[in-house]
Amino acid sequence: MIAALEGAADDAGNRDLLRRATSVRAPRGFWSYPDPCRLIAERFGAAARTEVGEIGVLQTTFFGRAASDIAAGRDDVVLFVGAEARHRKRTATKLGIDVANTEQDPAAQPDEVLRPARDVLHGLEIARGLAMPVGQYAMIENALRAADGMSVDAHRDELAALYADFAAVAADYPGAWNRTAPDAATIRGDASNRMLAFPYTALHTSQWNVDQAAGFVMTSVATARAMGIAEERWVFPHAVVDSNLMLALCERRDPERCAGFAAAARRIEEHTGVAVGDADHLELYSCFPSAVRLQMREMNVPAGREVTVTGGMAFAGGPLNHFAFQALARMTQILRDDHGSTGVVTAVSGVLTKQGVSLWSTEPPRGAFHFGDASEDTARESASVEVVEEARGDATIVTYTVVYPGEAGVLVALVEMDTGPRTIVATADPELVQRAVSEEMCGVRVVAESAEQLRVP
Repeated sequence: MIAALEGAADDAGNRDLLRRATSVRAPRGFWSYPDPCRLIAERFGAAARTEVGEIGVLQTTFFGRAASDIAAGRDDVVLFVGAEARHRKRTATKLGIDVANTEQDPAAQPDEVLRPARDVLHGLEIARGLAMPVGQYAMIENALRAADGMSVDAHRDELAALYADFAAVAADYPGAWNRTAPDAATIRGDASNRMLAFPYTALHTSQWNVDQAAGFVMTSVATARAMGIAEERWVFPHAVVDSNLMLALCERRDPERCAGFAAAARRIEEHTGVAVGDADHLELYSCFPSAVRLQMREMNVPAGREVTVTGGMAFAGGPLNHFAFQALARMTQILRDDHGSTGVVTAVSGVLTKQGVSLWSTEPPRGAFHFGDASEDTARESASVEVVEEARGDATIVTYTVVYPGEAGVLVALVEMDTGPRTIVATADPELVQRAVSEEMCGVRVVAESAEQLRVP
């Protein structure tokens, strides 16, 4: 974190920005520091307030809050930073080496902690084997395929082609974690790239075992001028809009929809005059392909256009809770090279649970910076359903995936009972598992016999 912020100040041309910081902020990662921002402020000699956002807080929220606080005069110089050293820790564990972290008093507390309103995952999802995001995003993906009326094979080909394009972008980006550019056939799945949750292989999946950091200095135009920061280094936030409605996947009536992105994009266009699909450069949050594909649909991004400047989270690297920071660092470089252009960076929290959209440019906004919340709009457009722990009887599969905790797969199906509520059934029946990876199971009539038994009549 310290190195990233020093790099940001050097990029601006004045390390005194670090000492002048009035606030230091970070989203929580895999690390265990109670308040790393305090260590950072002490290192720089800054009399700064500290803020940590817990898991479940949108990364774009940091952008919006920092810009709003500066615009309102509550802050002068804000530092925000994200970092992970999971690759280091994982490698050390494999080698049997103990690695020491910076020491901090365990009783230390940030001046402010941002927390989500509720848990991201539903208890039933965890109980039925969907604790890892890959399974839930795969269920969204299969619901998308069914809505499109695509065959299973054609759908897998489309996903592989999409991520081969991402891999090619990462190959040309020096900051990417994986620059090997695997082709579509490899991404679709082979002996070196196993299936994790149908239809997702490891190369469709966000790679969070990375050592990456990204740090930023945000200040007012007046302070930047007073400190001699060259204007060619400036990048302006025009608007940030978040949707913080939290609805678990199993509670969503339409798992193939994401109304929060549509609502946020409308607000962005209202306040800036720029439609997300018309922005010059895009970085759509890419933890899994369904996140990318849903954003394109909901925000009217034309099919076929490039939607990443980094290569995405499977290839550029997907640190647990600050990829949007990584994306903004790259977007800053792109915008400086294409002066006057616009760039969009989006964020997701949870399982497409919360959505954030931000618009940036080297040109100042036409009006005041806008930080908005589209949660009410999202709520009006997002229907929920009743979910029960277990139900028996006739039902229809809403969506599903096959997860692979070992070599054998387990079919996990979200089913809607004829009596009304929904539940989740997880079965290891080999015949059903094989059918689920070879033909469409969304919309299939079934009989739920228990939490672990499903039968096709």
